[in-house]
Amino acid sequence: MNATASASALTIGQLEASFPLYCKALRILIREQKTLQQIQRSVCWDRLSWLHHCLPRQYKDPQHLYSQLKREISA
Repeated sequence: MNATASASALTIGQLEASFPLYCKALRILIREQKTLQQIQRSVCWDRLSWLHHCLPRQYKDPQHLYSQLKREISA
C-alpha cells in the first residue's frame, strides 16, 4: 500500500489529531540533515500535504513548514 492510499484511508480528524506528530517527524528529518527530496518522499510530508490540500486555511503548505523549521533549527 502506498502513502497516498493509506492517507485516503484516514479521516481528516485522524490527520488533524496527528498533526503535531507529523511536525515532530519533519523536525527530526531536518535535524538528521535529510535532503528536501528525501523528506518529500516521507509519510509525514504526504500527510502534511493532505492536511494542507483539504484544509488550506488551517494548515500551511509543507514547503512553508519545512522552511520555517529549517530556519529554527539552523538558528
